[in-house]
Order: sequence, then structure tokens, then C-alpha cells
Amino acid sequence: MGTPLAGARLSDGEITLSPLGPDDAPAHLAGEDEQLIRWLSGGPGTPEGVAAYLRHCAGQWAGSGSLRAFGIRVDGGRTLAGTIDLRFAAEGLTRGQVNVAYGLYPAWRGRGLATRAVLLVCRYAAAAGARAAVIQVEPGNAASVAVARRAGFTPGGQRFADDGTLFDRYVRELGSP
Repeated sequence: MGTPLAGARLSDGEITLSPLGPDDAPAHLAGEDEQLIRWLSGGPGTPEGVAAYLRHCAGQWAGSGSLRAFGIRVDGGRTLAGTIDLRFAAEGLTRGQVNVAYGLYPAWRGRGLATRAVLLVCRYAAAAGARAAVIQVEPGNAASVAVARRAGFTPGGQRFADDGTLFDRYVRELGSP
């Protein structure tokens, strides 16, 4: 992995991605719903748990860790609409691959924001030295599969996680930034 772009702020003119941090806890808790719990977090957030996770995210940014967690922001960066993260080291990845995971809060779904966010983080990942991005999706998560396909990912097989969960893998080769 190349030098991370610490404090990265990415934008395509409609959305802005910037590092998640402790100040995002209230908006994240307010936006959480059954879909985010089912497909992304695995359990409902608590104020303490979310605060600890967001401190961890900030520490990863500060210490050049393998996690880059971004808030997906709208309204000129003022409103948190969801999250997207890159993991440069994760179960099921090979050298040079980065895992992409994302989720939008209910009010922001169906507007193409997740696809925009995936495209932005792929540029970031390429600049940080990744050669391929991987989205791992449970087969029943049709919305996430649609995002992967719209963002130019192609099917890359299936794999079982250590906990027995089956994932369809979608892969996109990353060119130069």
C-alpha cells in the first residue's frame, strides 16, 4: 500500500467523502435501519459502540492503518448520508486488493449516491497503491449487487467467510489514479 492520503476529502460535485470521526456518531445512529444492520453491521449500534468504532476509524486515519472509513456527505459536505470504507487488509483478499463496503441511510437510497461513492473510493484506492477493488456481497443483497455492477465491477466467484457466510465477490481492476 502506498502512502495514504491522510485527511482525504474527495468530491464529484454531488457527494463528498471525508474521514469518519467521533462527531459523526449522532447522525450515524439516527440513520441506522434494519437493512444496514442486516447487510453491513450485523447488529444495532449503541452510542458507546458507535463512539468506540468512530474513534477507531479516526485512529486508523491518524496512524496510517489498513482501514479508511469515509462518511458519504451531501449538501456540500454538511449532511451525513451513509458510510463507505476501504480495507487494505481483510479476510478473502490477496496482495494488492482492497475491500469496499458501503451503506446509505434510508432517506438517501435510490439516488445513485452509493455508486458515486464507490467510484470515488476506487480512485483513492488506486492512488494509495491498490491494484483491484473487491466488493463482497451476500447473494440476497440485490441493491448492493446493483451498485457493484453500475460501478464497473464484474463477478469474481464466491467464498465462504470464516463464520460460514456465503459471499458473491465482485472485482474491478484499478488503473492509475
